[in-house]
Parts: sequence; structure tokens; C-alpha cells
Amino acid sequence: MRKLIGFLAGLLCGALVGAVLGILLAPYGGAELRERIRSGVQMLIEKGQEAAAARRAELEAQLEAFKQGRPVVLQE
Repeated sequence: MRKLIGFLAGLLCGALVGAVLGILLAPYGGAELRERIRSGVQMLIEKGQEAAAARRAELEAQLEAFKQGRPVVLQE
């Protein structure tokens, strides 16, 4: 158990040091870096929402087919 806790503590410290160094040594200034991060996160959120909407439509179509007794085609 001690080894696991030590490993997790080391992993956390390493991730923290890496994040701080990444921010400090970034090739962009503070405001520009924040804007790039913000736009990247916003783009990921939009892609996730689009994928979720597409999957929801697919599942609703499969449910409707199931309710009507038609064969349900599952993706491989």
C-alpha cells in the first residue's frame, strides 16, 4: 500500500511540475496562451456535443425500429 501511495504522490508531483514548466516555457504570452487554450477547449466541447447528438439520433432511430418490430442494425 505504501508503494502505491508513493507512486501516486510521485505521479501527481510530476504532473504538477510538468504543467508549471509547460506554462512557463510556452512560446506564447499569457493572454494569447489563455485564448488559445480557451478556443481549443471550446472546439473540443463543440465536437463532443456534435458526436453526442449524432449518437443520440442513431440510438433513437434504433429504438423506434425496435418498437415497430423491424430488425435493429447495430454498428460493428
